Amino acid sequence: MRRDLMLLYVARRVALTGLMLFGLVCITFAVSNIAPSDPAALAAGPDATRDMVETIRREYGLDRPLPEQFLRYVAGVAGGDLGRSIVTTRPVMQDLARFFPATLELVLLSMTLGVALGVPFGMVSAVLKNRAPDHLTRFVAVSLVALPAFWFGILLQLFFSVWLEWLPTSGRLEVSTPPPPAITGMYLFDSLAAGEWDTFRQAFAHALLPALVLSFPCLASILRVNRAEMIEVLSADYVTAARAHGVSRLRVVCVHALRNAMLPTLAIIGLRWGWMLGSTVLVETVFDWPGIGLYAVSSAIAGDFKPVMGVTLLIGLNFMIANLVVDLLYGVLDPRLRAAP
Repeated sequence: MRRDLMLLYVARRVALTGLMLFGLVCITFAVSNIAPSDPAALAAGPDATRDMVETIRREYGLDRPLPEQFLRYVAGVAGGDLGRSIVTTRPVMQDLARFFPATLELVLLSMTLGVALGVPFGMVSAVLKNRAPDHLTRFVAVSLVALPAFWFGILLQLFFSVWLEWLPTSGRLEVSTPPPPAITGMYLFDSLAAGEWDTFRQAFAHALLPALVLSFPCLASILRVNRAEMIEVLSADYVTAARAHGVSRLRVVCVHALRNAMLPTLAIIGLRWGWMLGSTVLVETVFDWPGIGLYAVSSAIAGDFKPVMGVTLLIGLNFMIANLVVDLLYGVLDPRLRAAP
């Protein structure tokens, strides 16, 4: 019975994810066709003749009726074909495979920083409620959420790169340094696997500032949620009973209270994963980080909508997968949810 409930819970969540993905496909197609620009004319250039524009339009299927274009688009997405970029002339899927590892590396490093700092600071803030450390952490959390990412990124570049000359301002490696052997496309992991320590040091130095800027909203959200849940859990009866039975304060906070407070925090981590992928558009532009965010901005400026649609679908898919994983973990950690409709 328990296994059947779990399988039904998983099936419902997977079906809902598939439905949301189809809705995202519809939205991206509609938005790309509402835009007033003509991608065929932009690809042909300002000096192109009408015949040249029509040739490009036929080549990319832009002369077909909208329902036919939509069906071809859906069939292509289902088969892993996101179309061809008018600017780069490469398949969009090929471009995404090239640029996504850089974004994934940045998001993983940012998420690691956000969780590693947000959870312990939230615990300390809850334990020292209404004291100076609590007020300081709450002030920092609100400030990190309020600061615009692009403005804060420029400030960090001025301070750490221009004035102190400690960290580079842009890129993933020095111009004279070749990339490590391609395994995942993530330079930090690949340089470690190849034992290239100088390349790893350079890759980490280049990634640190954009990862910090990207991690701040995540850190603030995790800190605030973890603090609120820890305060509630620490006042629960079972925590009082554990203290009455002589359980050490450290064990009560770090084991009993934290384990129950992490459920809502887990949901925030899943949500922030999706938001961080979307936020890379600004951060990668400021730091000239060659990921899907910078790729989407360059394509949008050129009026090349196939890559923009591909990046949107990729970010949306990652968002949905993250929420699906969180839902499944919730179902494992909280059996009451498996019986919910």
